[in-house]
Amino acid sequence: MGILIDSVEQMHQLGAKIGAKLKSGDVVVLTGELGSGKTTLTQGIGSAFGVASVTSPTFVISRVHKGEPNFIHVDAYRLVGSDLNAFADLDFESYLKNSVFVIEWGSDFVNTLTDQFLEIIIKQGENENSRIVSVIPIGERWAGFQL
Repeated sequence: MGILIDSVEQMHQLGAKIGAKLKSGDVVVLTGELGSGKTTLTQGIGSAFGVASVTSPTFVISRVHKGEPNFIHVDAYRLVGSDLNAFADLDFESYLKNSVFVIEWGSDFVNTLTDQFLEIIIKQGENENSRIVSVIPIGERWAGFQL
């Protein structure tokens, strides 16, 4: 069962609600087509950490927003179809302990970083502006997770 989102504002609010439940070491993986709202959801998550400006890091792969914890936004789109080592070589695991990660297009790579993550799948809804968001907890850390 998914969450029906009808506006950019609702997607941002959902992100903020998710962000409020995250702590150091947490990883969120976002899956959805281009333009589905992954970056908007990430902006909402980032707002929970006081990050005012979240933009897609497609061309630089990742952006680190320093804080307690660090908020690291990764866009692995350019790595899709690559060897898993391409992601592992970025050395994100050295940041994991003191950071929260949001990884767009990361479903192929997340297991090189952790086996405990929140997977969020965004699909087109019934009309152009609506989305269906499914939140799937993976691993013991997320046992019993509810929004």
